[in-house]
Amino acid sequence: MDTFEFWTIIEAARSASTADKPFVDALVDELATRSKGDLLRYEERFDKVHGAVYRWDVWAAAYLIGGGCSDDSFMDFRAGLIALGRDWYERAAACPDSLAEHPAVIAAAETYDDEAVFYEDVNYAASGAFKRVTGGEEDFYDAWDEYAASRDRSGQDSVEMGEDFDFDDPDEMRRRLPGLAALYLLDTPR
Repeated sequence: MDTFEFWTIIEAARSASTADKPFVDALVDELATRSKGDLLRYEERFDKVHGAVYRWDVWAAAYLIGGGCSDDSFMDFRAGLIALGRDWYERAAACPDSLAEHPAVIAAAETYDDEAVFYEDVNYAASGAFKRVTGGEEDFYDAWDEYAASRDRSGQDSVEMGEDFDFDDPDEMRRRLPGLAALYLLDTPR
């Protein structure tokens, strides 16, 4: 699955989501209209897009927004970036501090909500759709392991995370992420 098709699926789900139908439900519905092979190709692209923002600067943004951020939470944050759609994903990938301009992030900072952007269920949308497509008769993860083993995945395990830095240093966070720090580091001396 190419990048355009991947983002077309994401945008279709975003368009179909409502107050009564969360994004992840719309995404599973959208994916469930596709074949098993399409779902595996979607997951492959999802992993690439998800992995592309596995960087220290993006993690620092998640750390500020979430009031801390474990490894597992960072997975959920990256899934949440994807759920924001291509435009916001690409903005955050280019400059994580741009998330300080996202309405949900601003609203979350005002209400001390540490859930903004974190969206765990998006990580499992393909498996939910796969279960629907197969009637639960096939295991997504078995099919994924078989599919992944058949693909050339050389070079995909090496990740360039960029420069590591201390997320607990408020001055460093203000220097690297001034917009997010202005929203989230209100109690620390300047």
